[in-house]
Amino acid sequence: MELSEHIKTANVEDVTLRRPFHPALRGTLCVTSHHLLFSDRKDEDSWQLLILLRNIDATEKSVENLFGYPRAVGSSGTITIKCKDLLVLQLEIPGMEECLNIASSIEALSALESVTEMYPFFHRPSHLTLHGPWGLSSTEKYYKQTERLWDRWRVSTVNSDYSVCPSYPHAVIVPREVDDEKLVQSARFRQGGRFPVLSYCHHRNGMVIMRSSQPLTGANRKRCKEDELLLQAVIDGSVLGYIIDLRSTQQAQQARMTGGGFESKSCYSHWKRIHRHHERGKVLQESLIKLVEACSDPSHSVDRWLSKLENSKWLSHVHSALSTAGLVVECVERDGHSVLVHGSEGTDSTLVVSSLAQLILHPASRTLTGFLGLLERDWIQAGHPFQQRCAHSAYSHARLKQECPSFLLLLDCVWQVWRQFPLALEFSEALLLRLAQEVYASNYGTFLCNNEQERCAAGVKENTHCLFQSLLSPDIEEQYLNPLYEPTDLAIWPSVHPQSLQLWTGLFLRWTEYAQNMEEAREEVWSIVKKHRERAGPDRTNNTPSTHCDTLTPFENLMDELTIL
Repeated sequence: MELSEHIKTANVEDVTLRRPFHPALRGTLCVTSHHLLFSDRKDEDSWQLLILLRNIDATEKSVENLFGYPRAVGSSGTITIKCKDLLVLQLEIPGMEECLNIASSIEALSALESVTEMYPFFHRPSHLTLHGPWGLSSTEKYYKQTERLWDRWRVSTVNSDYSVCPSYPHAVIVPREVDDEKLVQSARFRQGGRFPVLSYCHHRNGMVIMRSSQPLTGANRKRCKEDELLLQAVIDGSVLGYIIDLRSTQQAQQARMTGGGFESKSCYSHWKRIHRHHERGKVLQESLIKLVEACSDPSHSVDRWLSKLENSKWLSHVHSALSTAGLVVECVERDGHSVLVHGSEGTDSTLVVSSLAQLILHPASRTLTGFLGLLERDWIQAGHPFQQRCAHSAYSHARLKQECPSFLLLLDCVWQVWRQFPLALEFSEALLLRLAQEVYASNYGTFLCNNEQERCAAGVKENTHCLFQSLLSPDIEEQYLNPLYEPTDLAIWPSVHPQSLQLWTGLFLRWTEYAQNMEEAREEVWSIVKKHRERAGPDRTNNTPSTHCDTLTPFENLMDELTIL
């Protein structure tokens, strides 16, 4: 079925658009295969709103017949559009039939299941080309750039045809002394074939962060010699390694009854297991829904607002992720031990914790390029099922299937770190907000499909553009940089005390008056920063004293100006 066949009514005149903090507008509404376009059609200063249909999470329609007769001339209808980026719009459409046709078209085109029919396969930005390398990083490139891995680690292509683990990339980093046959046996002993692979090697002491899925010990306490040898090779004679199991002890015990399990002390004698309970799946998705519901109703009293915020438990999930990442960092940085992180499947909480630990530990991961490279390696290539997890956001009326806002939770945790350490990250909140939007609906192919195997089958790299390459384009990159960035080689330790964690207002209150004021303030900050850079000249990059004040650094002068603001 052609996409155009879903469009029952392509254009409607005299449509009224209502959106937050703007006066109502009357104009023309157009439906295309991938977009909803509203234009006020004025002769001068014409204004347009373009919405990617994939961004629409839910539609609610109400039809009014002004005369009480079917399809009367005076009938009209209203469509409320709730987007995955939490924007809510209303369209008042003259004509009952037109209203129902528009709603039907939106519902069909916003829920396309075929990846190749989605807009990234048609988007052709002028600043990018389909020819050349796709993406920023790869397993091979990361290995080549990380010299400290060369002695004890190697790149294995045992999964080159994706038969060993369907959700892993074609190449992974493993201990040099473990051959591919042992990897195959270990994969058979791990859920979904996700055997332990390297995620990060610490630049100070060579300790590593590994990730995997749970072992399939089952009720009979099965064991796998090859899996045990693999983990023994990771610590390579060290006294101890830590397994951070992202389930409670009870959950891990119960998993054995359904074929899962955990690493027993008798079989993995040089590894100490620590349990940290993390919610995922339906529980996490319902937490997001409750939070958005609380943030969407401005009529709440203070007590009711605080009660709804607490009942959502979203900040509790943020706390769990940050505190467990801190535990991983403590094991690696302070105690000098390697760590294996896993939950059940190893595709959600595992990636959140391992990514946050790298952000805290590794200075390069706190740069714009380094952070995007981290997301590419540890989320996209590592097999986080984006298409399943991000099929719907918080407004959808569809029954929950495999939706889970794991990536959104990661971005929230990174925002908490950015807020506590405003100088340590090269990128700004604007980047996190952009990623939160793109992961649900994008012009680019970066977040399409569930793993590398599916992307190869669909031809994503050959037929779509990479979001991360676009964000690093010279004319785009600047808007996502942190003007106050001061690099440090030290680990940054975010506080996880309840008083230290805050609601991410830039995202969850994005379409409120408060957020609009904050956006204006950010623009004013940028204008001051640009003026300051022009005045500081080439000395700015060396952090030398400013010419107009020998006792203050350029940063201190800048902070003085921002304080005045």
